[in-house]
Amino acid sequence: MNAEILSVGTELLLGELIDTNAQYIAVRLPALGIDCYGMHQVGDNEQRLEAALRGALARADLVIMTGGLGPTEDDVTREAIAATFGEPLSPDPALEEALRARFAGRNIPLVERNFKQALRIPSARAIPNPRGTAPGWWVERDGKIVVAMPGVPSEMYLMWEEQVATELARHPTGATILSRTLKTNGLGESILDEMISPLLKSTNPSIGVYAKRDGVHVRATAKAPTIEACRALIEPMEAALRQILGDAVWGTDDETLATVAGRLLKERGLTVATMESCTGGLLAAAFTEAEGSSAYFRGGLVTYATDVKALEGVDPVLIEQHGVISDAVAADMARAARERFGADIGIGVTGVAGPAEQEGKPPGTVHIGIDVGGTGRAEPYRMPQGRQMVQQRAVMTALFQLRRRLLQA
Repeated sequence: MNAEILSVGTELLLGELIDTNAQYIAVRLPALGIDCYGMHQVGDNEQRLEAALRGALARADLVIMTGGLGPTEDDVTREAIAATFGEPLSPDPALEEALRARFAGRNIPLVERNFKQALRIPSARAIPNPRGTAPGWWVERDGKIVVAMPGVPSEMYLMWEEQVATELARHPTGATILSRTLKTNGLGESILDEMISPLLKSTNPSIGVYAKRDGVHVRATAKAPTIEACRALIEPMEAALRQILGDAVWGTDDETLATVAGRLLKERGLTVATMESCTGGLLAAAFTEAEGSSAYFRGGLVTYATDVKALEGVDPVLIEQHGVISDAVAADMARAARERFGADIGIGVTGVAGPAEQEGKPPGTVHIGIDVGGTGRAEPYRMPQGRQMVQQRAVMTALFQLRRRLLQA
């Protein structure tokens, strides 16, 4: 079975919203044995949406739509589906009653326009929406399936997990698609591609190389009748990739640098604390996104102003001699953080996020210090990609350096 995804909403075309719904669905289709051959964004225009839907149905067995199911005049997904299949829209008494009950339970007035959400065509069956007022649609006709879900992510996610994915799993596709991603650091995309070039000729599993914010990823994707058969294809390929890439591989699949570093800290019974300047607390936030991080993350300080660094234990003589943007101060920030929080390891980050120079240093200048039990050192970096990218890359680099020190311990 192959699928296309249609994301509906003029706000997507204007760049006001990022289409996270399509990504959410796309990463879940392979486990169901469904190939995704296209993603499209369409504005709130019935004629253009109908044309997009007809085109998708001509190419795909399954079309998954998100958005355009609300009660307002510009919510036209139902109308476009009805026109595509040549079926009339009519009120569904059960859906109307459900709407009345939902609004009464929330003590919200029910206006006539809301009843638009109770319309249905004969070929559609409603998909309940526990988190909202707009039911989804499941339309199955002429060997094709159209699934329409709300555009509100929280509503769509629950509808997908509890109902749509379960229903799709009942439609045998004869295949399962499984991927395994190895995440690397320290190798450029072209260098890595050349290193694994003998493996790139493989078709099942196929190999893809992707440059990401946290390094270069290598994805092996297999297609087979069962998950177990997919794993049997992927495992020898993963072993071959690891043999070539070695220690450059730092994680797999959904792992983040923060969770990998956290696991190493936990395994070694160590704790960490941070003192940040140019990253403004993003490093501490990365640690605390992981569940159970209180076991190894002691705390963090955002010492943005120079005098605050001295107040929190950084040696003012070092600041005077070397300037705030220096290896010496980054290393001392790491020491101060470790001592202040009673941690085993301290990390200090200072630099110039930009856009203006500081202390004669250009934007993108970053110094990262790591102090392990009183032994500290720092390294300078240049990251000239704009303020937000400087901050993000500084966090990633600090986590890479922490992982390296932990592996050396």
